[in-house]
Amino acid sequence: MTLDQLFAFLVLAGTLAMFIWGKFRYDVVAAMALVVVCLLGLIELNEAIMGFGNPAVITVAAVLIISHALKNSGVVQLIGQKMQPLTVSPVMHVASMSLVVAVASAFMNNVGAMAVMLPVALASCAQRNRSPAIILMPLAFGSILGGLMTMIGTPPNILIAQYRSQALGESYGMFDFSWVGVPIALVGIIFVAVIGWRLVPKERRGKRSPDQLFEIDDYFTEVRFRKDSKLVGLRYFEADVALGEDVEITGRVRETGSISRVDRGAKVQAGDIVIIKADPQDLKAVMDDARLELAAETPAKILEMEADDITLVEAVVSPGSRIEGRTVQVLQRWSGGQLHVLAIARQGQPIRRRLGDVRIQAGDIILMRGDEGNITEGLSRLNLLPLPERGLKLTSPRRVWSSLLVFGIAIAAGVTGVVPTAVAFIGAIVAYVLLDILQPREIYNAVDWPIIVLLGALIPVGQALEVTGTTALIAAGLVHMTDALPPWSLLVLMMIITMTLSDVINNAATVVVMAPIGLAIASSMGVSPDPFLMAVAVAASCAFLTPIGHQSNTLVMGAGGYHFGDYWRMGLPLEIIIICLGTPLILFFWPL
Repeated sequence: MTLDQLFAFLVLAGTLAMFIWGKFRYDVVAAMALVVVCLLGLIELNEAIMGFGNPAVITVAAVLIISHALKNSGVVQLIGQKMQPLTVSPVMHVASMSLVVAVASAFMNNVGAMAVMLPVALASCAQRNRSPAIILMPLAFGSILGGLMTMIGTPPNILIAQYRSQALGESYGMFDFSWVGVPIALVGIIFVAVIGWRLVPKERRGKRSPDQLFEIDDYFTEVRFRKDSKLVGLRYFEADVALGEDVEITGRVRETGSISRVDRGAKVQAGDIVIIKADPQDLKAVMDDARLELAAETPAKILEMEADDITLVEAVVSPGSRIEGRTVQVLQRWSGGQLHVLAIARQGQPIRRRLGDVRIQAGDIILMRGDEGNITEGLSRLNLLPLPERGLKLTSPRRVWSSLLVFGIAIAAGVTGVVPTAVAFIGAIVAYVLLDILQPREIYNAVDWPIIVLLGALIPVGQALEVTGTTALIAAGLVHMTDALPPWSLLVLMMIITMTLSDVINNAATVVVMAPIGLAIASSMGVSPDPFLMAVAVAASCAFLTPIGHQSNTLVMGAGGYHFGDYWRMGLPLEIIIICLGTPLILFFWPL
């Protein structure tokens, strides 16, 4: 092993360790790795930023934008609504929803398809009086399986196509992945529909639905200011401060019984009746200290608040949201005052502590109050997904068909080679803007920039591993380990290693690490690289063991009430099935 190879190996090991540690976000880790390989002289400085111009990176960004446009058009929601008659039994419910999201994931980003189908699935659960835990994990797995079917279904496939272009001078086509991906997806959906959902712990399957997660009267209380209250005579904004950060005056009851907004500059009068938001554990101490008294039952009044343009919404925190890891105060400030947090639930259970001490996590469900006219913009800006009913919006058939027509033309142009796929997709984005399906500002909001930075930074790092011969060294070690075994066993080993990595680090990062090793193994054995590249593509997308392995898994954790250890119950047998089915399929369609 040369000194450069030692340095490259240490960079690889350190990068993987930091990905698994999770202290820093994956794009930051990738940028750090890029800086280190440059400082060590493992790559030319003028090549350090070439990864950001890689066609695979541009294609990933374009697919994310197109996915947002398709979501705007209402394509998936419309299909989901048409599938409602097929949700009579749990098996048909899981199968129909998983099939819809899988087909959608084949042609749009699978996380985007999952985000669109989440409120549809929850609404169907409410209609059937069925626990979301039965539906949501299979739905997430269905979105992952659907991404296997085409080149644009998931970033790993796009990257693998680019690696083949570099190795053999020709990229994979749009549907080259379908020969292996479609059978795996179909068998996977059958498994989760017939057997998989039954493996979810019974206590999760018996949980109430998310629309019953928060009891509104636990957080809103109607109180009256007594004559001896120390708040009488203060202005309302001063009274709000005096009540503390965990209590908020949210409305004032008129003499007619209706609720109006609070005039923050008005003075508090004895006998004033207001609606306050407070956790039950804080309520008694606040009332005793401020000398307040209960005025009436609250829930009916809350309905009047909604009628008065003040609405309540439950939303899921998407992976990569701006407020992930931030506090509640940051969320409210970044929403421009449009959203006020009332409660948070994690893993299906309300968090009973001071909201100011809670750091928001991906998958959390947040109960918020806001002006109905502005709440959609606030949710979109912070990448929060509203749960039904407000999350379910259908658009006109004209927009649906026009969006599908544009997308179909772009796919045809890319498949036939009229223009490169990336160029065809950029043309589709322009068409969506001209058709008013996509707003110009949404183009930049739709791109998952951490993924783009991850890919742009790690591609040169991967090149450094190849240039120094480190990937060839690792490949030679793996070949030596399986020297006495048949060639297909090495393919199985590659899939197991790739799946294991993908369960704990980003799947795109997994491909950047494992694809060069697969190419080096094929070169050392003197065989075609196709089976090894396909094995990496399939395995990198199959992250079913943990909620952190794939964004779709994270997205359903809170809404389904799942715990961290629930995923492997369904995910482990599914991964075994994929290895047992995928290996012969790969060797049949892509022989050594």
